[in-house]
Amino acid sequence: MIPRLRPHGSIPLPPAGFFQRLIEAGFDGDIETGAASRTVFSTDNSIYQIEPTGILFPRGVEDLQITAAVLSEPAFRGITVAPRGGGTGTNGQSLTSGIVVDCSRHMNSILEIDPVRRIARVQAGVVKDQLNQALKPYGLFFAPELSTSNRATIGGMVSTDACGQGSCLYGKTSNHVLGLRIVLVDGSDWWSRPLDPEAFTEIVARQDRVGEIHRTVERIAREKRDRIAEIFPKLNRYMTGYDLAHIFRSDGRFDLNAILCGSEGTLAMIAEAELNLLPIPAHAALINIRYGDFNTALEDARSLVALNVASVETVDEKVLGLARGDIVWTGIARFFPDDAGGATNGINIAEVLADDEAELERKLAEVTAALATGPNARHLGYTIARDHAEVEAIWSMRKRAVGLLGNVDGPVRPVAFVEDTAVPPENLAPYIREFRALLDGAGLSYGMFGHVDAGVLHVRPALDLTRDDHIKLVREISDAVVALTRKYGGVLWGEHGKGVRSEYVPEFFGDLYPSLQEIKRAFDPETRLNPGKIAAPSGQALLKIDDVPLRGETDRVIGNEIRSAFDNAAYCNGNGACFDFEDTSPMCPSYKATRDRRFSPKGRAALMREWLKLLAEKGIDAREEAKRLRRSGPLANLARRAFNSLNPQNRDDFSHEVRAAMDTCLACKACAGQCPVKVSVPAFRSKFLELYYGRYLRPLKDPLVAAIETTLPLVQRIRPAYNLIVSTRAGRMMMRVAGLTSLPRLPQISLAKEAARLGVPLATPSRIEALSPRQRGQSVIFVADAFTAYFDPEVALAAIRLARKMGLSPFLAASHVNGKALHVHGYLGRFEAAAERTACYLQRLDEAGVALVGLDPSMTLAFRSEYKGMLKAAILLPQEWLVTNLDRLAASPSSAKGKNFRLMAHCTERTNAPSSVAQWKQVFASLGIDLQAAQTGCCGMAGTFGHEARNRPISERLYAMSWKPEVDASGDTDSLMATGYSCRSQVKEIDNKRIPHPFQVIDKIMSENPGIPQSDVA
Repeated sequence: MIPRLRPHGSIPLPPAGFFQRLIEAGFDGDIETGAASRTVFSTDNSIYQIEPTGILFPRGVEDLQITAAVLSEPAFRGITVAPRGGGTGTNGQSLTSGIVVDCSRHMNSILEIDPVRRIARVQAGVVKDQLNQALKPYGLFFAPELSTSNRATIGGMVSTDACGQGSCLYGKTSNHVLGLRIVLVDGSDWWSRPLDPEAFTEIVARQDRVGEIHRTVERIAREKRDRIAEIFPKLNRYMTGYDLAHIFRSDGRFDLNAILCGSEGTLAMIAEAELNLLPIPAHAALINIRYGDFNTALEDARSLVALNVASVETVDEKVLGLARGDIVWTGIARFFPDDAGGATNGINIAEVLADDEAELERKLAEVTAALATGPNARHLGYTIARDHAEVEAIWSMRKRAVGLLGNVDGPVRPVAFVEDTAVPPENLAPYIREFRALLDGAGLSYGMFGHVDAGVLHVRPALDLTRDDHIKLVREISDAVVALTRKYGGVLWGEHGKGVRSEYVPEFFGDLYPSLQEIKRAFDPETRLNPGKIAAPSGQALLKIDDVPLRGETDRVIGNEIRSAFDNAAYCNGNGACFDFEDTSPMCPSYKATRDRRFSPKGRAALMREWLKLLAEKGIDAREEAKRLRRSGPLANLARRAFNSLNPQNRDDFSHEVRAAMDTCLACKACAGQCPVKVSVPAFRSKFLELYYGRYLRPLKDPLVAAIETTLPLVQRIRPAYNLIVSTRAGRMMMRVAGLTSLPRLPQISLAKEAARLGVPLATPSRIEALSPRQRGQSVIFVADAFTAYFDPEVALAAIRLARKMGLSPFLAASHVNGKALHVHGYLGRFEAAAERTACYLQRLDEAGVALVGLDPSMTLAFRSEYKGMLKAAILLPQEWLVTNLDRLAASPSSAKGKNFRLMAHCTERTNAPSSVAQWKQVFASLGIDLQAAQTGCCGMAGTFGHEARNRPISERLYAMSWKPEVDASGDTDSLMATGYSCRSQVKEIDNKRIPHPFQVIDKIMSENPGIPQSDVA
């Protein structure tokens, strides 16, 4: 039995009454001080870990003003705050031991779009892709591109002056900021916009903090003009934050936003932004050029830039190799074929933009002609992507490069600390050669990619920061890279901000650093805003890269064996791909529904990591504890578990906070498929629940849900009584007492009886082994899961009819326990016992050489994940089986006439079998039907999740996000279908509509094909 766990109490709490005072002052947002929230907000995408004392989630600018006003009260003058956006910073920009101010949960509204003036006004928590989605109908977009665009907030982009691919054409965030609504440390609410001389004169005459700030900045810009021109590099990626070089615009106006953009929350809290918008390019294409070595790709990139392409991105062989194993690869593989001339060890992606197709083709012809001759003809080959979806898919691969570098085995993994250097593009090739020599000399592996047109290189050396010798390398490599960038006229921070690397600011800014200190003092006299970053008062030190706690300190306590045993929880690098704002993206539904970062894969991984550390500190090996628990049996320690559950001393057990986060997980496995690092929450969640409920009592619903596969045959016999319970108010109330809701009715039809009536035999090993080789080739075994078999048997019957129309002999697998419900709820001992029996049965069938086809994607894919190591047999998804039998399909001439066919695929299927939707399209295309894939996220049911009473609000919220609009929009000519049983059940429960499985649709439109030889299996 695991012990009670208490998080460390070393974090200094704010002075008594601070949070209560906020509430009294009218703060309307959320305040979180629990150990779970502090743990989740202690990391970002960097190598550092600093636990805050609390987190504020303001609802508007008024809450920011209240926060500043309360901080200004004498009793609270020792408290510091740090604004936080998407939490994906790679250098600890938003990490603080003070209080985090996070605008992403509530301040995420697009306030105004003016398509005529091409201006948008947004709150700081709006996500970049969210804004561009809203702008698309107007033909406009917010230009600065970055790899985290689906979770990066506008406030965060402004704070780091973010940019990425295409910056030579579009510039950085600061180039598109027209105005910033900021809250100063004294509570002043100020709109910072460029000022003409007359307006500026009025401002500097003010005798308040706003006036003081403008006077200070203008004086420095005027008095230090020559030194500013000498020190600031003439780069596309000039030094961001406190940007003295761009205070006066080309039109002569004074622009304080040059100081604010890139200031990383050290000067003010950003509430709103007014942004410049650009027309969406009418036509785009990508030329994907392959090279035998990375250096050649780098050298050729300069030639490509000279051809006036819009942007050039370079990727090395390590990143490309990792991308080949990622979910995105199936959609882009044809653009990066293998070459007979050798392996591809580098690629250039050249973007071409045009106003019309003729211009696009002319530009493409010019570039490809140059590639065929002279010094440019050093590549292995190239492909061209013209279709918008194809272009987006390739850019998606490039965007995922940062996260993909973390998808390696073992404790030595690429980490961020020198990952965004920038040098003049003409110096990039020799600079990279020296950079690679530096890393090679240290014996390190690494991945490289970057925006070569802008001279920016992303490099992540692979280190294990639990090792003392690797910790030392952070300092050694950082110092060496700083010297190298200085040698080649560049900067250490070309894109991702300074953060903990601020210790190098005085070296780069030289004798201008005191001017930065003056500006900091004018904005923040008492250093309350994100102290230690960019500029510190005289006598106070900037943060140093080796003085800030590393994540590795926690990982060292856990140990490498435990880290590797818990499904990448401890290897989450904070990339934040699970914070995707898009409702139609599968990952992560619980975060989308709650906007609570604890309820995301990143949040749960952080909590699991902390939980493992607390166990390790008490000498507990979670693996061994699980073994002891299984040996003791389910009823052992029942009295102790009851006592622990009732004992008030256990209320502060950290395990409760972890469990609360795990309870909201839908176990959809989107993280396992979409996370670049392959963090699998359902896998480590099950291991946690097993141990947690070894100490505490389970809720009543758990044994009921866990036993559902074994009890359904009994329930089928008392079908009228069961249906009465789930259909009446009294029965539903009784079920809610047990923690269950929205249970489906059992249909009158019985699959077993109907199959027997149709003469469909059960697939026993002896029966299948008795078939001749020819008969086995003409047979198929449908592996019907319990939920489909008992609650939706028509799907299995449609599969049987379809198989016969295809000239095949169908068999039904014998009743078996898949065990997914057991696994989801942490009954791992019982799951393994059931899975071994089922695996043995299916393996014998598979060895006979007959195709095994599952009906439900989630249950079928369990055989590939939960059964890993137990089952070698391939249980095919329906579409995987059908695409191998396209010659047996034939549609009735008029069966599909006038219909629009749309597929709503299961989340697990989309993310863990990425070819699925394309295969369904191929199947329907063989029937003469153009199948459209509906853009939907999670339906909210997710197996048993939506049937649990506590989860029902989240379940219905998720359904309303993307499924309900799709279902409501379907008309008489639309044929909607859904592959997942739980999805169809959710539609029936909420909208009282029946959505068929694709098998049922194909069965209806499929005609008998006289050209197909019929099976002779008796």
